[in-house]
Amino acid sequence: MKISNRLTTIITIVLSIAFLVIFTVYSYRIDLTEDNRYSVSDFSKDLIKSFDSPIEITIYLNGDFNTSFYQLRKSIIDYIDDLSSFSKYKISVKHFNSDDVDTEEQRMAKFNYLIDKGLKPTEILMRDKDGNSVRKIIFPWIEIAADNQSVLVPVLKNISSLSGEENINISIENIEYEISNALNKLQKKDVQKIALLEGHDELTEAETYQIMKSLSNYYQVDRGEIEVDASVLNDYDVIIIAGPKKPFSEIEKYIIDQYIMYGGRVIWLIDGVRLDAKQLSSEGYSPAIEADINLNDMFFRYGVKIHPVLIQDLQCASIPVNIARPKEKPQFDIKSWHYAPFLLSSDIHAVTKNVGEIKSEFVSISSVANLNSNLSSEVLLASSSHSKIELVPAIINLNNSDIAEDSTFNVSHIPVALMVNGVFNSNYTNRIIPQGIINSLPFREQSVDTKQLFIASSSIIRNETTGIASDSTTLSLGYDRVMNTNFGNEQFIVNAVHYLAGKEELMQLRSKTYKARLLSKQINKDKRVTIQIINVAMPIILVSILAVVFSLRRRFMFKRKIPN
Repeated sequence: MKISNRLTTIITIVLSIAFLVIFTVYSYRIDLTEDNRYSVSDFSKDLIKSFDSPIEITIYLNGDFNTSFYQLRKSIIDYIDDLSSFSKYKISVKHFNSDDVDTEEQRMAKFNYLIDKGLKPTEILMRDKDGNSVRKIIFPWIEIAADNQSVLVPVLKNISSLSGEENINISIENIEYEISNALNKLQKKDVQKIALLEGHDELTEAETYQIMKSLSNYYQVDRGEIEVDASVLNDYDVIIIAGPKKPFSEIEKYIIDQYIMYGGRVIWLIDGVRLDAKQLSSEGYSPAIEADINLNDMFFRYGVKIHPVLIQDLQCASIPVNIARPKEKPQFDIKSWHYAPFLLSSDIHAVTKNVGEIKSEFVSISSVANLNSNLSSEVLLASSSHSKIELVPAIINLNNSDIAEDSTFNVSHIPVALMVNGVFNSNYTNRIIPQGIINSLPFREQSVDTKQLFIASSSIIRNETTGIASDSTTLSLGYDRVMNTNFGNEQFIVNAVHYLAGKEELMQLRSKTYKARLLSKQINKDKRVTIQIINVAMPIILVSILAVVFSLRRRFMFKRKIPN
């Protein structure tokens, strides 16, 4: 009997040591959460395995801040640990704490160092140890470095329409996407090509500078005209047509049509209405008429119509308007500019999920028309629930910008951007093919499975510029000077290009959803008291019950062992 007990003890010790050694060398974790928040996607696993050199990640989100930011920081560290288990080299993690200083001068020196690196600070409101509200500057960024290259990654989403807790939850949802996106930047080998078309008075290079700069981190970005060479588009995965004002020729339309038929993807940013921006700025008014650029037949064949109307919205930007009389000193007043709506983005599609509102101006309607059975469409951007439609021709007047009655804004969620997927019919089926085209592939009546994005406004991709000629500078895409706020325009366009360029696996990471599981602020007093009692009293009651059970059990066992 003693030998059997001794053998059992030895086997137990040996197995314990073996398990300890195995789980020390090979880490393994089973994700039992409902939303799989501790699982790494196959795409991220393959991506990290493709690196043949060590990776170093610097976390700048450090210091003394509230619990929510600690949760975000912990989620980042946990994900890096999970990702490291699939890497050929262990990912090294460094922490940079801007609060670890002795003097205010040292703090400012660290702040300036981070800002010079390109990290934008964020101001948050938190409570100190005494319960007082204080404002604090933090840097919610990480930096990923490999092969003497580095990428800065913002880890905090700041959507103005959401609460702090919701923004933190969205930020946690996006950790894998942001890190994988950065790794994808560092690892790019076969660079894909995209092009912005010219030749029809499209937005200038200065007006699209910011989006070209952002896209150049992932793609080779070119600009140019089509002319008559059909092969000029063959090497491009995506083409962007941004705000053309002059009509397209039939040769150009045919080349674009057959580019789509062979699987090409297009982002159309087309203004349904034409007006004179210079006259509006200098004189305060401008006529608005239908913009005809000879694309209506193509769009109709692809199942889409850009309506020559203008959307006004109560959820809009504000502009300074000179209210002084002629020859008097200028006096500016801030007024609502209903022609510049903040568009709502779909929270379902991977392109627009957690992007937030999109800044726009002079927006038209993009709707489905004659959509064939092989196509499907999804609305990505729409107006708010307090919109109205203005027909053209009309006179746009800055001085009448906020005179309209709110009761007239009674149209909800007017579609502005449509993603159309599937098999498109050619615009040139049963039509004469234009003459003079060179290097054309055999004509196709139907496309392979492909995608197109139709946006009824070019303002979404246009960045503002200040100054003249060599003294001019460009503002961030989606930046509003009056509100001093950045909207989601840049992220929306970059996501759209990723999606159309075939990076579906990367975009699927944006579809991750974690339940916030926050206590409702509307909970009534009775339920609050009940929850407080359960949280405070139940542990004490359970411990007391267990103590009584163990005490009775011991008394019963010892009573049986006492001889009569």
